[in-house]
Order: sequence, then structure tokens, then C-alpha cells
Amino acid sequence: MSLKSDVSATFKKEIKNYFFSATAFVYITLFLFAVGAFTFYIGDFIELNQASLAPFFAYHVYIYLLFLPALAMKLWSDERKSGTIELLLTLPLSTRGLVIGKFLSSWLFMGISLVATFPIWITVNILGSPDNAVIFFSYVGSFLIAGGFLAICGFISANTDNQIISFILGASLCFIFLIMSGFPLVTDPLSKILPSYFVQLLTNFSALTHYENFIKGYFELGAIIYIISVISFWVYLTELRIDSFRHQGR
Repeated sequence: MSLKSDVSATFKKEIKNYFFSATAFVYITLFLFAVGAFTFYIGDFIELNQASLAPFFAYHVYIYLLFLPALAMKLWSDERKSGTIELLLTLPLSTRGLVIGKFLSSWLFMGISLVATFPIWITVNILGSPDNAVIFFSYVGSFLIAGGFLAICGFISANTDNQIISFILGASLCFIFLIMSGFPLVTDPLSKILPSYFVQLLTNFSALTHYENFIKGYFELGAIIYIISVISFWVYLTELRIDSFRHQGR
């Protein structure tokens, strides 16, 4: 079978599993509740009285720290714990096809969860005249950043059969690698002892930096290349890890 057909077969199986499970609807409901809570209670969306979804998008990366490790921890940890990974790897599907198919299914599911927030976009258009181009770019940026989170957490999931450990390590690594490296709390002290180009390089590795550009309406090629590189790197590491299980079984 070709890589395309391997990815397609895995993707279809996984996406069906999401939507034939009550867990999927619970997940989406909780995600929408969390997004609403951050937007209206922490972001003061009503009090700002502005035709803008900036308070809505501002907290996405932090919400992802909770929800995406929870989504990704089942990708491989559950397969390892239940022992079904051995059966999965006996199927005539390439390791790359399995890994990419699983990743894309979880990314699409996250995308559907994000699309479910669409009514807030409609609402802000009814109440005012927002910059819809900025809102569109913000949605795209949020979806891309979610892919980076999932790729990292998927790799962690492939390295443990304990879903709780997968969740904790995935959230921690995402926080350090994708968010913390762009915090002024980190970059300001470093700028006093390290060359400016090194600090700038560290900042460029932060998903927070690129995401903030998206929600300001800047659609930069560098940001696209960054997130695709992050996804490709961690998906490739996951492939190597899963492939090691296949070789162990021979």
C-alpha cells in the first residue's frame, strides 16, 4: 500500500473512533466551556465593549496546555497499555502512515472543536464591525499552534503506557518549548547576560511569539515554516519511536 492509502485508512479509523464515543462530545463541551470562561470572565469580553475577538483568542495557547495533552495521551499510551499496539503494528500499514494518520485525525478533531466556537464570530459581527481578516488569521494561527502542541504530546504518548504521565509530561514540554521561551520573564534576564541574537533566536522558537503575530493580523511565512517544522520534527520522532516497537516484535 502507498503512504497516502496508509494515512487514509488510519485516519478514517481514528476519526470514526472519536465520533462514535461519548468522550468526544464531552471533550468538545468542556473545551467550549473553558473557552467561554476565559473569554467572558477572565478576558472581560463584555466589559471591553469592542468589536474584537482579541480576548477570545488571547488565551487559546493556555487552554491548549490542558486540553491537547488530554487529547493526545490516548494516541499511543492507550494502545500500549491495552496491548493493541502489537496488533496494530501487524497490519499491512507503514509506520509513517500510522503515525501521520493518527496525528491528522486528532488535529482535525481539534479543528472541529475550534469551529464549534464559530457562533462567537457571528455574534461579534452582529454587535459591531470587527476586522474579519484579523479574526480569520487568528483562527488559522490557533489551529496551526494546536498542531504543534499535538505533535509534541503525541511523541510523549508514544513513550509511555501511562496516560497520566503522558498528560503531565506533554503539558510540561509544551509549556517549556512553546510558551515559556517567549516570556519576558525568561528573555529579559537572559538579555542581560547573553548576546541579543541568541535571545532573539530563543524568542523565535516560542509558539507564543508567532501566535501573537497571528492574532494581530500578521500572516507571516516564517510563522508557517516554524509550525510546519515543529510538527514535522515531532511527528518524525514519534515515527522513529513506534518503528522501534515494530522492530522489537520481529
